[in-house]
Amino acid sequence: MGQELDCKLRLKKRVLTGRALLETDHLLFRGEERLKVLFKDLTSVRATGGVLKLEFPGGPMELELGAAAEKWAHKILHPPSRLDKLGVKGGLSAKLAGAFDDDFLAELRQRDVSADAAKGKRDLVFFAAQKTADLRKLSKLCADLKPAGALWVIYPKGVTAIREIEVIEAGRAAGFAPRD
Repeated sequence: MGQELDCKLRLKKRVLTGRALLETDHLLFRGEERLKVLFKDLTSVRATGGVLKLEFPGGPMELELGAAAEKWAHKILHPPSRLDKLGVKGGLSAKLAGAFDDDFLAELRQRDVSADAAKGKRDLVFFAAQKTADLRKLSKLCADLKPAGALWVIYPKGVTAIREIEVIEAGRAAGFAPRD
């Protein structure tokens, strides 16, 4: 989500000034003190009069966010799914190359994305790469895309098996141009 706002934080009897960051699975406050609250730990989320009120084991906490309070509460209570973040709409066709977890496959089925083994051009290609050498397959996978299709490379995060720059370079070598 990556939204940020300067605000005041009330935590128990303290009032702190700083910057709140709304992330995918947590809220981070940076100021005189730092605080990270995981969404899974929240027991209550409300927005009233420009104040986001959160209940959690270390709380309660209030963030003075103004007009953004309602929007942040909605995003915390209804976070976008993986497919929402990727812009995947129902009714698209997809090819899967590599190993994917059952949860991802279930999300595709629920979204009514066809990922069968039939031949032909696809709207989407999801490629699970495990090591840098796997990226050589990108050119072949490009051939499976419709002209306005998208290729998503999924690779291990936080390990050196594949670095982001290697994915970018392999994509460029395969003929992909960065999107604006």
